[in-house]
Amino acid sequence: MTAPADDGSPRAANHAGLAVLLALLAAIGPFTIDTYLPAFPTIGRSLAATELEVQQTLTAYLAPFAFMTLWHGSISDALGRRVVVLVSLLGFAAASAVCMLAPNIETLWLGRALQGITSGAGMVVGRAIVRDLLSGAEAQKLMARIAMIFAISPAVAPIIGGWIYVALGWRATFGFLLLFGLLLCLACWRYLPETLPPDKRHSLHPVTLGRAYLHAFTHRQFLLLIAALSVNFGGFFLYVLSAPKFLIEHLGVSPQGFGTLFVPTVLGMMAGSYISGRVAGKLTPLRTVSIAYAIMLAAVVLNVLLNTFAAPGVPQSIVPIPLYNIGMALAMPNLTLLGLEQLPQRGLAASCQSFAQSTTTSLAAAFVVPLLWGSPLALALGMACFLGLGLLCFTLYALAPHRPAQAG
Repeated sequence: MTAPADDGSPRAANHAGLAVLLALLAAIGPFTIDTYLPAFPTIGRSLAATELEVQQTLTAYLAPFAFMTLWHGSISDALGRRVVVLVSLLGFAAASAVCMLAPNIETLWLGRALQGITSGAGMVVGRAIVRDLLSGAEAQKLMARIAMIFAISPAVAPIIGGWIYVALGWRATFGFLLLFGLLLCLACWRYLPETLPPDKRHSLHPVTLGRAYLHAFTHRQFLLLIAALSVNFGGFFLYVLSAPKFLIEHLGVSPQGFGTLFVPTVLGMMAGSYISGRVAGKLTPLRTVSIAYAIMLAAVVLNVLLNTFAAPGVPQSIVPIPLYNIGMALAMPNLTLLGLEQLPQRGLAASCQSFAQSTTTSLAAAFVVPLLWGSPLALALGMACFLGLGLLCFTLYALAPHRPAQAG
């Protein structure tokens, strides 16, 4: 079997199969985080680990994930998109096997770190592929379509994980990830096109690469956009990272009932992504993102009020989160594409975006979530703080718009 030839045309991007494939590549991250969450208590007992040590398996994954997302895009700028995706998927499958067979918590940390190193390539390279093929409203529509499909994964992953955990034990959840990685590698080998021809590739020479990264991390408008994108997502992801505590301890949900949180929040993300695709070309990106922030602000206010004046429970502690996700998903394609347009190297730009987002979630997992998971109100206030930072960054960007870079 051979990969399809790259004709460089928008027809490739319009193919629904490509959107599904790119969404599945991006979904590796949520699946790797969410699938084993229902098994946290059993993992601790099985490996004689404390609650905090099991929680740190998230940090062990997220920190290497964040570091490597800084490089996946640049490597794909030099070597091409396909090879980076295929090698990373094989590495992810091997890392999942390490987790599945871990005899102690230290080995599980190692396996999770290896998963973090390999699992981010699909998300980063997928963004670059979209921008390789399309621009403007058409790119926004494709990005929104991918986001709609991708949004299903945070809801499906913990539900599948709960079923597998109950039926076969916690190790089988990592066996599922192993199989998922291998099947996706086979699908990409067969169907993923190469969208970056050799004459448009960039050097991996340390000096050239260093200058490119220096330009990226001193580019004020680019930094404001990736910061807004990251902390917006962080406001929601607090609840993903604290899901075992939030759902089981505070709301009394069973390990098989994680869909109580994830299904409505994913529906919110899908709704926001759908709206983003519908308004592409009809509203300017700045107008769309402004509306998105208004929705997120309303959700945050409602969240704080409900958790202040109502007892924790379902549905009152859940309702504001999908509303927040409508706004977050409405803003995400526009913030992503605006950021990619700031730099000439799209892979590098996508890497920096993912690095910022992953670093935010990694720091949240290590330091913020343990401080907030003690009560639903604390989590609501944490969401409000993340949103406030995102709104500040976007406002500073909007007040001084920057001329986009020309792609090289």
